Amino acid sequence: MKKVIAILFSIALFSSCDETKKVIDVAGNVHLTGNYTVTSIGGSEISENAPTITFVALDKTIRGNTGCNSFFGKYALDLYALTMSDIGNTEMACDQPIMDVENAFLNALRNTGSYDLENSMLTLYSKTDRSELLIARKERNEGN
Repeated sequence: MKKVIAILFSIALFSSCDETKKVIDVAGNVHLTGNYTVTSIGGSEISENAPTITFVALDKTIRGNTGCNSFFGKYALDLYALTMSDIGNTEMACDQPIMDVENAFLNALRNTGSYDLENSMLTLYSKTDRSELLIARKERNEGN
């Protein structure tokens, strides 16, 4: 009987932890949801043709504009670990400075390992050395 109680207790404990993790993940996704405009990539400020990112919590997708092309993909969030996958983009050609920004932006998304969102500023960090990849400002929604 003690074994049965111990097993039931263990199941309840692990189920509870799993449910807590789901609540934390949902809260993180909701917190991250929104539209962002990139202000810097790799420490270089972006003033013209700034890339944009939209995080959609419902289906955990990202989309936006690289400054030249549209892009799309998926993201996964686990507390502060953030990874992007299946990133694709249209393939219009733009002037070279814009294409340089696009390449740096897409590389930053592909190399993201964690993030911070504070005072409406999103910072993406490298998955290898936690260096700062990009900073983006969260756009305010009308009515907020």
